[in-house]
Amino acid sequence: MIHKKTRTYIPASLDIKWETLEPFYKELLDRPIHSVEELEKWLRDKSELEAALEEDFAWRYIRMTCDTTSEDLLQKFQYFATEIEPKIAPYSNELNKKLVASAFVDKLDGEKYFIFLRAVKKALELFREENIPVQTEIQVEQQKYQSITGSMSVHVDDKEFTLEQASVFLKGTDRAKRQEVWEKITSRRLQDKDKLDELFDHLRKLRHTVATNANFENFRDYMFQALGRFDYTPQDCYAFHAAIETEIVPILKTQAEKRREALGLPTLKPWDMDVDISGKPALKPFQNGEDLIEKSIQCFSNINRYLGERLEIMKDNGLFDVESRKGKAPGGYNYPLAETGAPFIFMNSANTFRDLTTMVHEGGHAVHTFLTADLELNDFKHCPSEVAELASMSMELISMDNWNVYFDNEEDLKRAKRDQLVDVLKTLPWVAVVDQFQHWIYTNPDHTDADRTTAWIEIFEPFGAGFADWSEHREALANLWQKQLHIFEVPFYYIEYGMAQLGAIAVWKNYKENPEKGLQQYLDALKLGYTKTIKEIYETAGIKFDFSAAYVKELAEFVKSELDKLN
Repeated sequence: MIHKKTRTYIPASLDIKWETLEPFYKELLDRPIHSVEELEKWLRDKSELEAALEEDFAWRYIRMTCDTTSEDLLQKFQYFATEIEPKIAPYSNELNKKLVASAFVDKLDGEKYFIFLRAVKKALELFREENIPVQTEIQVEQQKYQSITGSMSVHVDDKEFTLEQASVFLKGTDRAKRQEVWEKITSRRLQDKDKLDELFDHLRKLRHTVATNANFENFRDYMFQALGRFDYTPQDCYAFHAAIETEIVPILKTQAEKRREALGLPTLKPWDMDVDISGKPALKPFQNGEDLIEKSIQCFSNINRYLGERLEIMKDNGLFDVESRKGKAPGGYNYPLAETGAPFIFMNSANTFRDLTTMVHEGGHAVHTFLTADLELNDFKHCPSEVAELASMSMELISMDNWNVYFDNEEDLKRAKRDQLVDVLKTLPWVAVVDQFQHWIYTNPDHTDADRTTAWIEIFEPFGAGFADWSEHREALANLWQKQLHIFEVPFYYIEYGMAQLGAIAVWKNYKENPEKGLQQYLDALKLGYTKTIKEIYETAGIKFDFSAAYVKELAEFVKSELDKLN
């Protein structure tokens, strides 16, 4: 069994409610600090309190997403969001002020605390008392997305399936069945289109209010500051989008044409994009959730024993919920447990190849959680997404040479690797579309639903995004953005996937050239948590934090050459 870190400041059995928490915030605020040693002790005590709260919140979120039908679990989550978080916010701001004003702050180790102090100063700059109730409302409102989408299901052959489970039919060789199921899934999504539009309109207005309260013209500019994007600008994002359109889209066009020819079709339709072009049945890398976990432990162990042991620890401690079922929230995540030092992996397996890649992706996040568990302050573990997603996306590629544990014949293994590399390239245009769409949404805060639909289609089309013919399904195309959880729940968290995907290709390239050194550099980078700049973390991994057209081209050509070897 794993054991939580021993608490030295707050009681081990502290009941997490505001009445029991407030005295600790008051004590931290009132505590006199007479030396740099006392300041560091104060930081450690504050960190312990924050870690306890983070883990408590994590479990409320995990349990709610595992069962979106439970009113009790929803209320427990909402209690934290409405009764605890809003009361913590002003104290956190005052504690930040106390830290920055301390006579000993300049005596702290400049290198060790640079990133942390930079974030504290930015938080002080952005804090507005009037935003506390607005952010509380956002926290509660955005959870409605999971309640709405988690209840979606369709009937196929007189059986009920979640949308994730039904999507398995889109990999089948029977084209008529694929079309039937695609149309059912699409129709089910469209049933709740207005409800999700209404929810999003409300969220958009609330987010714009947060931005204007903090003296920003729009939520995009506010979020670039709030997310701590010190290393790049909105203009850099637009340049990245353009590089993807120039360098990645043509490769995918060629792949789509190969798909059309192999399937013998005059044009590709949306339901033709997931079937294997070999004409063989869909890949089946595991039998059920338990089998997926066991095989993933073996795969990770074959790369490096330490990696396999991390997943083994999670399995032994019940830190997985992997199978799709009705009433479970959609999607997948790795949720770090701040005190335990291990994470929880949540996903919706429908026994497909995509579930394999989701597992190794979340497994990369899990390894990152373990590697940063012993960093001194909780804040040191709060990695920006550009680093967090590097951990997960690199693991998708590094693990490929050990996928023989999932596939018992060479041809299936090759098919799996081919699919993965095409997916790696397909990730980039979709990231560009979702990111550019969010730039548009929040820099046009007064737009109508019709304006939003027009913008989505205009942004989507240059990137091909599958290169299928959507001409008879314009309503479905216009509504595709509602599938993306991030737009509703974690706005602007998406371009990082593109940056990390490039980084992951570079990590994999290093690993292919020298497995031992490549893996060690990757692990050394993850161990840093967020104690160095993004650029320094990428350099530790032996790669560049660069999304110029030249770098995109170089890495795209490497993936293309690896794809050619598999054909």
